Amino acid sequence: MKQIAILGSTGSIGVSTLEIAAAHPDKFRVTALSAGRNLELFAQQIRQFNPAIAAVADAADIPRLKELLPGHPVEITGGVEGLCAAATASGVEMVVAAIVGAAGLVPTAAAIRAGKDIALANKEILVTAGHLFMDLVAQHKVRLYPVDSEHSAVFQSIEGHRSDDIVRIILTASGGPFRETPLEKLREVTIQDALNHPNWSMGRKITIDSATMMNKGLEVIEARWLFDVPADKISVNIHPQSIIHSMVEYIDGCVIAQLGTPDMKAPIAYALSYPQRVSTGVPPLDLTELSGLTFFKPDLERFPCLGLAYRALAEGESMPAVMNAANEVAVDAFLAGRISYLQIARLIESTMDAHRAHALASIDEVLEADEWGRRTAAELCVGLSAAGALS
Repeated sequence: MKQIAILGSTGSIGVSTLEIAAAHPDKFRVTALSAGRNLELFAQQIRQFNPAIAAVADAADIPRLKELLPGHPVEITGGVEGLCAAATASGVEMVVAAIVGAAGLVPTAAAIRAGKDIALANKEILVTAGHLFMDLVAQHKVRLYPVDSEHSAVFQSIEGHRSDDIVRIILTASGGPFRETPLEKLREVTIQDALNHPNWSMGRKITIDSATMMNKGLEVIEARWLFDVPADKISVNIHPQSIIHSMVEYIDGCVIAQLGTPDMKAPIAYALSYPQRVSTGVPPLDLTELSGLTFFKPDLERFPCLGLAYRALAEGESMPAVMNAANEVAVDAFLAGRISYLQIARLIESTMDAHRAHALASIDEVLEADEWGRRTAAELCVGLSAAGALS
């Protein structure tokens, strides 16, 4: 039985991971959990799975969580130290890193240093500090398994093949809700429009990232580090049906793809159980029921965030961390109604333009770059807000 810790258990990835653990109690034991603000759901999860340790992101929430769990035999902790305690808990063999954003950097690094394998759902970890984390993985001889459906598909498509034979990795993207929207209509996009993803059910932040295709840009950067390939060997195809999750092209002209019904439980389960597979309850794919599979290149005028991600990867060093931080600020501002949909990309680009990339030698320096990006984006956001949220 594999003992697991889940960082971010109340998010969509965490909830799906717990569903898999509940379906296979003979294979997985939930030893540690962490969560953010949804304390009621977190308390329910603790009662159901009885972890040895439970950590809240904000230590100030510890008293409230204890009130929700009177007499329950669980160690409750919080803050960065608490998250690290959950990530390094005794007996844990694998940590599911599903905390959204840069907040996952420190506890995930602690897990790696403690010799835990990582099921990586937090793409920002490799976006902001790819070389540092891959060095840590190598130094501590742990395995890093991708949870993103696209990277899981690539992982499955390269198994048993030589990396020297890879011509390119092809990441697929649904194109989100605006892949066919006339460009002039993007000025009128509402928050609800952007949250209406056609294929996937995800959290609010990642759903907006999918609409702008920044999510795919982050995945390009993540793929560069996961699979040790340069940017010019990573391309993106829009595939509206979301049936082929990604592909790998080889030197002999063959392309190997991974297909499946869109459901995050499948890649999560593969990361948890590798090299075995377990049932997930995901409906099997019936190709005879599909009307067709289509692909086309993304339009960078429609999706400027994708181009910004390639730019950040090309400039390297601290630029991806600053870009990621600016994106988080921009998405928050959009969801709060302070800026328009089109201003998301403008705010990110302005923040990147104001930054001079520099080398990052430690996670502390990554966090400093992240803080600079957030502060600068927030300052620039004031100007955009003053200019009018619909401009």
